[in-house]
Amino acid sequence: MKRRGGPDCGRRRATGARIAGLVLIVIAGSGRAAGAGAPAAVAAQGKAAAPKGILCGQLIDGRSNTPRGRTAILIEGERIVKIGGPDILPKGIEVIDLGGATVLPGLIDMHSHPLQSTDSYQVDHLRWSSAYKALKGLKAVQDNLMAGWTTLRIPGDDDVFYAPMDIRRAIDEGMFPGPRLCGAAHYISITGGGGDMNFIAPEQHPIADGLVVDGVEEMRKAVRQEIKYGSDWIKLLVTGAFMSVGDNPGDVHFSPEEIKVAVDEAARHRVPVMAHAHAAEGIKMAIRAGVRSIEHGTFMDKESIELMVERGIYLVPTMYVGEYYEEHGSDSAEMQKNVELSRKTRGEFERRVGEAIKAGVKICVGSDFGGFPPEVNAHEFASLVHAGMTPMQAIQAGTRVASEALRWDDRIGTLEPGKLADIVAVRGDPLRDITELQRVIYVMIGGRVVKKP
Repeated sequence: MKRRGGPDCGRRRATGARIAGLVLIVIAGSGRAAGAGAPAAVAAQGKAAAPKGILCGQLIDGRSNTPRGRTAILIEGERIVKIGGPDILPKGIEVIDLGGATVLPGLIDMHSHPLQSTDSYQVDHLRWSSAYKALKGLKAVQDNLMAGWTTLRIPGDDDVFYAPMDIRRAIDEGMFPGPRLCGAAHYISITGGGGDMNFIAPEQHPIADGLVVDGVEEMRKAVRQEIKYGSDWIKLLVTGAFMSVGDNPGDVHFSPEEIKVAVDEAARHRVPVMAHAHAAEGIKMAIRAGVRSIEHGTFMDKESIELMVERGIYLVPTMYVGEYYEEHGSDSAEMQKNVELSRKTRGEFERRVGEAIKAGVKICVGSDFGGFPPEVNAHEFASLVHAGMTPMQAIQAGTRVASEALRWDDRIGTLEPGKLADIVAVRGDPLRDITELQRVIYVMIGGRVVKKP
């Protein structure tokens, strides 16, 4: 996939009420919603819900480096109140006995594109309305929840308007079940960058799906506009990208001044910035400007890694998406060219991620999928293990470390008393076979069971 930019800043208008209404009509009568779980809806229902317990054969809490054996979790409303032996569960309450299954915190995908469902994503926004994309996106995030992803961060997505923020609003208001969502509505790009439409004749003037800006003042306005319409992160395409047409991932796009004004303007609104950056110089420029996370980091060098460690920057390497396209190819001729480039750089990228792991960089799981079948997302854990993480480190990258990057570690990311009861389970032991995370059998969000064996 890629992460792009977009159009004239002044040509967008919020369409939340219209889209949410369409989603309500379609989903309410489908029966699909009964199998998922919405944070807002859960909060309303959970406060009055009777206590319940979970029993499992093994518990990985996201914080400790060693798992617990046979464990019980006591839940009241939407929160965990106690973890211990089976005797902590009061008599007479509902108990969900998962047998020998392994229980973990709900999984967090720090790089999810629920609106991107085809290899032709750079033109999908021209043939599909924002309302239709919101419907597809809602289905995608619900499918991700059922695969164990209780929280998704959206790093800009493929829509002219603000469908990702409308989906989040509908879930938060309890209209529909779904995971916890945060992120950016659009990726911000330069003219001719990864967010522009570089395959269109100059006499044509289609609207790109993100925000295309040039210069400090256009950047400042774009950041303000994103925040106005609900983005709680800002996404910058600091360098070119792999899966877009007409740009090069080895090129740096924004100037240091443009990046700095984006970070400073976002900080005034208490909003963090994530930087799509492949080229080493772009990575370093973004870190020095004060971004919170680096997305991809393909060509990072030793200095980049040292800066990430020194300044506590999070890295979201999105490794598996390149492997996926190398294995499966693409039905898009333009993308296939970039698949070949990914194949050439894959070994070196894995080596660099391994160096970042050894150096102590804070690494998070990010799939770079979202609208594709959700079973592919958890392959990212195996890719991180192959690069040098232990299975426990990889699990923490997709739970506790990710929650810290979001600044949501006071509520999610670990299984501890007081935290929200976002809980998943797999039949086997992911510490022995990390691919178990691709086969989640049980999902609870905010104390509400949405999937069970």
